[in-house]
Amino acid sequence: MKLRTFTAVLVPTLLLAAATGCGSSSGEQSKNAQGLDKVTLTLNWYPYGEHAPFYFGKKQAIFEKHGIDLTIQAGQGSQKTIQATAAGQTDFGWADTPALLGGVGQGMKVKSLGVFLQTTPSSVQFFTEENIKSPADLKGKTIATTAGDALSKTFPAFLKANGLSESDLTLQNIDAAGKMAAVISGQTDALLGFATDQGPTMQEKAGKPVSYLKFADHGLSFYSNGLLANEDTIKDKKDLVTRMVAATSEAWTAAAGNPSGAVDAMEGASQQLPSKAVLTEQFTATLKLLHTDATQGQAPGVNTEDDWNKTIAIFAEAGMITKAEPPATYWDASFAPKG
Repeated sequence: MKLRTFTAVLVPTLLLAAATGCGSSSGEQSKNAQGLDKVTLTLNWYPYGEHAPFYFGKKQAIFEKHGIDLTIQAGQGSQKTIQATAAGQTDFGWADTPALLGGVGQGMKVKSLGVFLQTTPSSVQFFTEENIKSPADLKGKTIATTAGDALSKTFPAFLKANGLSESDLTLQNIDAAGKMAAVISGQTDALLGFATDQGPTMQEKAGKPVSYLKFADHGLSFYSNGLLANEDTIKDKKDLVTRMVAATSEAWTAAAGNPSGAVDAMEGASQQLPSKAVLTEQFTATLKLLHTDATQGQAPGVNTEDDWNKTIAIFAEAGMITKAEPPATYWDASFAPKG
């Protein structure tokens, strides 16, 4: 595979300070004046439509009902969120399952508490005018990617599943924050990203339609984003973890029932927040990813061992993990939401 390197403007460093209110991984959780547990959740990226349920859950006092005073922090990618969670710099993280598998494989003491996006939004994204209709049309194209992230590591498996080789195209290594600019400027033909994230923003900025080749539509589906905590928190604060999982599942259920209200709840969440139209499109696309065939009709965040095994097998084959461990190595099923 041909590989070119480009350095984009770096995202400002995120300071995940313990002073934000997260308790230590052992001992008592900090409380606010009303006696609620002060809890931090670090997202996988700056707030975008996918995250609406957390803000809606705060606005509707769902987390408060479960005894939680929630602070939501922006992230800088799933890998950094997992690192921060493992280090006790945040109580909980929201991150991509492939990155979690890789982190656990590297010895990080973190576990999933439940995957909520159970069909991956991973995709190749491009302006519709590129006339890319199938994976075969990627031959000869230049695609913006970020070296080392889960998308770049699974892309070869996507190509293989569709009869392509890695030499059929060029990957241009670009910082995650610069991939959209590369496509808009014509530096690259497409980018690797979440269909629930960059595409709607790129479409609005450029004023022309964006299309997708979604991995899940072309032979490669796996678990995506979910809630996680470090193993000390899971062991020492079981009641808090149980309440956080229950509140998160309830918030997702409530947001799915009121998408417009959920998007409205994000107002002021970030200086980088997309427009309401983009947020609505992002969240609408996200809601289609909440279940596999095995979890239809169940509460958001309920997983199955079989679905976990399928995801683990994909990433073992892709080389992201050296050994396919049992699901319990990566996921604590004991906190599964009810209802």
